[in-house]
Amino acid sequence: MEEKKKRMKELVELLNRAGRAYYQEADEIMSNYEYDALYDELVRLEKETGTTLAASPTVRVGYEVLSELPKERHERPMLSLDKTKDVQALKEWVGSHRTLLSWKMDGLTIVLTYQNGELFKAVTRGNGEVGEVITNNARVFRNIPLRIPFQGELVLRGEAVIGYQEFERINEEIPEADARYKNPRNLCSGSVRQLNNEVTAARNVHFFAFSLVRAEGVDFGNSHEQEFLWLKDQGFEIVEYQVVTEENLEEAVRWFSGHIERNEYPSDGLVALYDDIAYGRSLGQTAKFPRDSMAFKWQDEIRETILREIEWSPSRTGLINPVAVFDPVELEGTTVSRASVHNISIMRGLELGIGDTIEVYKANMIIPQIAENKTRSGVKDIPEVCPVCGGATEIRNVNEVESLYCTNPDCQAKKIKAFTLFVSRDALNIEGLSEATLEKFIARGFLHEFSDVFRLSRFRDRIVEMEGFGEKSYENLMSSVEKSRKTTLARVVYSLGIPNIGLSGAKLICRRFDDEADKLLEADEEELADIDGVGPVIASSFTGYFADAEKKESFLRLLSELVLEKEETAEVQDLKGRVFVITGSLNHFSNRAELKELIEKRGGKVTGSVTGKTDYLINNDTTSSSSKNKKAGELGIPVISEEEFLKL
Repeated sequence: MEEKKKRMKELVELLNRAGRAYYQEADEIMSNYEYDALYDELVRLEKETGTTLAASPTVRVGYEVLSELPKERHERPMLSLDKTKDVQALKEWVGSHRTLLSWKMDGLTIVLTYQNGELFKAVTRGNGEVGEVITNNARVFRNIPLRIPFQGELVLRGEAVIGYQEFERINEEIPEADARYKNPRNLCSGSVRQLNNEVTAARNVHFFAFSLVRAEGVDFGNSHEQEFLWLKDQGFEIVEYQVVTEENLEEAVRWFSGHIERNEYPSDGLVALYDDIAYGRSLGQTAKFPRDSMAFKWQDEIRETILREIEWSPSRTGLINPVAVFDPVELEGTTVSRASVHNISIMRGLELGIGDTIEVYKANMIIPQIAENKTRSGVKDIPEVCPVCGGATEIRNVNEVESLYCTNPDCQAKKIKAFTLFVSRDALNIEGLSEATLEKFIARGFLHEFSDVFRLSRFRDRIVEMEGFGEKSYENLMSSVEKSRKTTLARVVYSLGIPNIGLSGAKLICRRFDDEADKLLEADEEELADIDGVGPVIASSFTGYFADAEKKESFLRLLSELVLEKEETAEVQDLKGRVFVITGSLNHFSNRAELKELIEKRGGKVTGSVTGKTDYLINNDTTSSSSKNKKAGELGIPVISEEEFLKL
């Protein structure tokens, strides 16, 4: 019994940590498969012991809200749904009752209130009892009606979601792989909870209504379906649904499972809701679940197979990703023979070895993953050379995750990364040159050095004939290239990808030499190291880069294609001499680079780690137990939110 209770404590801590990461930090520390398995284990142990711990996720509905958005208590608690993965169990639950079966959309639940025909308020689910007011953001969702015909008070619930295409578009614009969003749900969470709704508007968030809480004076004939149809008449997009009983439930579940891969919006299952409103209410609710509805999560189809190879796939960042190659198996109607393992830490956790018997499944019926390794022979033969260039590899530990990297700076894969940085927003900001397009241009010999980007017109005839291109795409690209010619010296220096020199370091150096390239190239290491905020490491990287005659000539050829403007600085230098560190997710600013730029324009400096020289740590989660927060506490450095920063 004691061992069981000890295990329960471990599970509660682990599941709550995973929940905090998922709901508050838009991060993912375990797969849905792992979470569900651990959750089910905890439920079983609670039944066996007759004990439920106070912090158990089986009795707590959600997690505390930690952003700077205004908070508001829901008039009616928003409960979670009981769930099953067994179609037969769902069939028994439905019985002869007329039931609505709809997608369980994977986004952020929102409560909307309309008064006098106009959108009055929007609040997130939060922890189920207290949510965040995001009215300004909801106004810029792609499909929320700001005005509706109904003039009474209307309260409804729905899911804010971002589609797969939009998710891929936004991720494609982020040059660094580590900074990209892991899934559409994380992107949606960060987009909906922004303090700057311009960022939200650019993310194309959609809203699908799934529940009517109250519509003053309207009779729906005791039918949830009539509520759905009425909401549709008011201008809302409603969640796709089918009417079922036990007789056609299995057929409907098969239909949904067959359409999930073609569904533009992410879903992690289905929701069954009794159509009879009065009957549903008569059933009441538990402390955690309403009894008139049930969630159906896809039963993971698991197949056993043999691992034949670990294929190492170099990325544009130098990261070499392990991919498991196994004997083909049929999963969810398709043949699968490969699954990404992501990093060496996951490989070691699974103790993956060639010839092992593994179990594979499709997460949310889409993404192949390894569920378990039954024989666990152990990780061997991590490559010592890059499969692309033959250069040496090394294992690096970043944020407690071990990954393999190619160390050759001239690796072809890294060349693509170098050009990706060069055209990125903080560098030359050239739209239309995605990683995929750059890869094609490099492979065809169009691009050898950065200045070649401005001479792409030499290959006009070949570009317009490329798949995905044409006259219009070519003209748009050339227009973007021409627009990018006008830039600043700091952006150009940053775009070179010199080790240890970010945009802020480039600005400090260029500002010191009055944005004049000749002075920059003549500077020696000692002179650079004397610049406040630069120091010997950056100085050595800078002079070392330009000591290479070929790189220097390439830089001069690049400058000949550009028109340089002086870097703007803010008239008010109210942050002069102050040193900041930024961590965690942001709400007011679209990314850390934007906040960093503001600090630097006003005379401040941003560094990557908390030291005795740091004046402020900016973290919206001011009470978190992160390593940076702990360090700041030890040194007596204030931890401030974005709102507190703006008051400075």
